[in-house]
Amino acid sequence: MNYYDIDKQFTWHPFTQMQDWMRDDILMIERGDGVWLYDIHGNRYIDGVSSLWVNVHGHRKKELDDAIIRQLGKVAHSTYLGLAHPPASELAAELISIAPDSLRRVFYSDNGSTAMEIALKIAYQYWQQKDNGSEASRKKFIKFTNAYHGDTIGSVSVGGIDLFHKVYRDLLFDTIAAPYPYVYRHDEKNGPCGEYCLNELDAILEKQSGEIAAIVIEPEVQGASGMIMTPPGFMKGVEQLARKYGVLLILDEVATGFGRTGTMFAAEQENILPDIMAAAKSITGGYLPLSATLVSEEVFSGFLGGYEEQKTFFHGHTYTANPLACAVAIANLKLYKSDNIIQNVIARAEQAKKRFESFAELEHVGDIRQKGLMIGIELVRDKDTRQPYDWQEKIGVKVIEQARNHEIIIRPLGNVIVLMPPLCIAEDELNHLVDGTLQSIRKVTEK
Repeated sequence: MNYYDIDKQFTWHPFTQMQDWMRDDILMIERGDGVWLYDIHGNRYIDGVSSLWVNVHGHRKKELDDAIIRQLGKVAHSTYLGLAHPPASELAAELISIAPDSLRRVFYSDNGSTAMEIALKIAYQYWQQKDNGSEASRKKFIKFTNAYHGDTIGSVSVGGIDLFHKVYRDLLFDTIAAPYPYVYRHDEKNGPCGEYCLNELDAILEKQSGEIAAIVIEPEVQGASGMIMTPPGFMKGVEQLARKYGVLLILDEVATGFGRTGTMFAAEQENILPDIMAAAKSITGGYLPLSATLVSEEVFSGFLGGYEEQKTFFHGHTYTANPLACAVAIANLKLYKSDNIIQNVIARAEQAKKRFESFAELEHVGDIRQKGLMIGIELVRDKDTRQPYDWQEKIGVKVIEQARNHEIIIRPLGNVIVLMPPLCIAEDELNHLVDGTLQSIRKVTEK
């Protein structure tokens, strides 16, 4: 069977210009083992982006395989509407035990975007019910520049990446935009980046807090916008402003959660206590689709009432709390402890930081951003002026294509080369990833 021809004839890939895809060579992955992926010809590649930021323990991890097999011997799926099952109950307790202390309830869904949709709908309905449906109820959300929260319409409404979102503008609900600190490209005449952004947020809240249901933010790292890292103290400042003005704080930990930043959740870095938090991606170790929206007891209690009051949260998905996904998620969280995953992230992050010192010498590496094993390398045409490469030059695409010659699979975000390997990655494997990335950048940019 010619899988290449079949793929080009019948499939449509996400975030992919299919005209190029149908013309170019295709990398067809057949299997995985540890941090390595293998194509149908037997060539191997380090999974340098954790299969889109989800893989934790590597591929074909026995404990995770076994957890799914055991659950298959019981039931593969049972609706969560009006029924419960042990894996979902056990996982909920486990999630609450590791989440920020403010969170006490778990609402399951399928992916990061749906987890964020749920967060938005919960916040909106919470205020409607708290204010007894008053027209003056808080109905707006503060989002941040360059934000990305998923691709469904509500999630896009609180996003801020024009490349992904502008074509859908007429479908979106109105939001209020606040600046997210992009230190590398901040104009210092406005003062320190974090301070400037907090002042702008304060001004918005002072004027409009009575209209605002929640602040929606990716804590510590904006992922899809190019691994933009917040300066120290910024997230604590956002939390303090939320409390000052009495608005809910929604954290999008879809990408940053489950150890990526060096703590189980990025919120821990500055001891942030959100009202609502979305978690997904690595929740099952990269095995099955699952996500969770965690809420405080106060928010949860706003939905309690008599049946006739219709305060129920009328939202759900067919595969909500799928038993297979919950079972493998439980096994995944156990491995964080037995395999010392967070400690490995801290060690490998320090290793990567030292290795990146040589990158700074490259003529077209403008900025290197890192939080744990979330890493972004911004490439620029002119290092002195920070002039970016033109989009049409596809500089990031050329680098990742070159990287395949060095047994590496990575993906760019425009001109930013992203490295987010499985959290179990070993010292020698990380060196292989860093070496290949360095050589690929040098090959493409220094002609």
